[in-house]
Amino acid sequence: MAKTDLPILIAGGGIGGFAAALALTQKGFPVQVIERAADFHELGAGIQLGPNVFRMFELLGVGNEMSHWAVFPDNLIMRDALDGTEITRIPTGEPLHRRFGYPYAVIHRADLHKVLIDAVKRSPLAKLTTSCKVVSFEDRGDRVVVKTEAGETFDGAALIGADGLWSAVRSQLVGDGKPRVSGHIAYRGVIPLAQVPDHLRENNVVLWAGPKTHLVHYPLHRGEVYNLVVVFHSSRYEEGWDTYGDPSELRERFAAQHPKVREFLAMANEWKMWVLCDREPISHWSVGRVTLLGDAAHPMLQYLAQGGCMAIEDAVVLARSLAQAKGDYNGAFLAYQQQRYLRTTRVQLTARMYGDIYHATDAVRDLRRQMLAGRTPEQAYNGMAWLYDGI
Repeated sequence: MAKTDLPILIAGGGIGGFAAALALTQKGFPVQVIERAADFHELGAGIQLGPNVFRMFELLGVGNEMSHWAVFPDNLIMRDALDGTEITRIPTGEPLHRRFGYPYAVIHRADLHKVLIDAVKRSPLAKLTTSCKVVSFEDRGDRVVVKTEAGETFDGAALIGADGLWSAVRSQLVGDGKPRVSGHIAYRGVIPLAQVPDHLRENNVVLWAGPKTHLVHYPLHRGEVYNLVVVFHSSRYEEGWDTYGDPSELRERFAAQHPKVREFLAMANEWKMWVLCDREPISHWSVGRVTLLGDAAHPMLQYLAQGGCMAIEDAVVLARSLAQAKGDYNGAFLAYQQQRYLRTTRVQLTARMYGDIYHATDAVRDLRRQMLAGRTPEQAYNGMAWLYDGI
């Protein structure tokens, strides 16, 4: 095969990998997505979609499908998890849409993922490979050769590492060791709407902020289920996402909190647990014909609800850079990196700061109330404009 005919290899078939595949095929590039699992699926449940990512959906031609599966909440609300008082409320309906030109929504990760997969499958330029774990690569100057755990090799015009927090591509490219463990544990559960009593139902994204804890809940999957995410500080550590959580641990951590918080916790009969990690931001994640995208490039804590959104922005910028580069992969990847690293660094660091605000205790809790309680919607929008105005 001539090197000009080689596909761009994408290690990882998650949201970032398929967003990259869609963006690249739309620019005329053949791609091959290589996924370690036996099928393409997303772990987790809910994901929040800021106006910045709806602009990306429009560019990728999937806005209508995303809106079909999404739930559009009326407000973002923060409540004190101890006394139940409302700390702040940000309207996310028409006022936010008018301010930023795009809406705010929540969606099930699996729904978002499937929309991207279906769009990629419609392209004759895309090839999808499963049950192949990428373990190393060799940049030969005119191509990249990828090796899998089973000893297979794939030739590509370039390689995009979209293989997540524990990226093998990053490990070889950057070599900065294991992710940074935050000391925060997250439990997630999904409840059928019929099991949620009327007095707990609301079309809002609600965050109950407690001392070194928080609970988030909102409707998902066209309003058919309720998404719960519970976070608390813990020294317990287990790698990966799909570890089953311990309900007794939750009851102990949240024993002193508001009755509604405890009522939500009692409803989920099965919790999945994962350890929250990120990495120190870096300015260089591209070398030659190899680059990183999404969590492989800039993993972040979930407190700003932007991990998936940043990966999709990455995909659009990367495809645009390659289209403009006329075959200069090294130049395209460096240009993409240059356009992305400061924005993603700001998101990474802001997400850490939000974690401190959500989990405030004592005097910091009182300061949080003072700072947030008096905000107008316009002030809240202005504070997020750097993010939601998008790229």
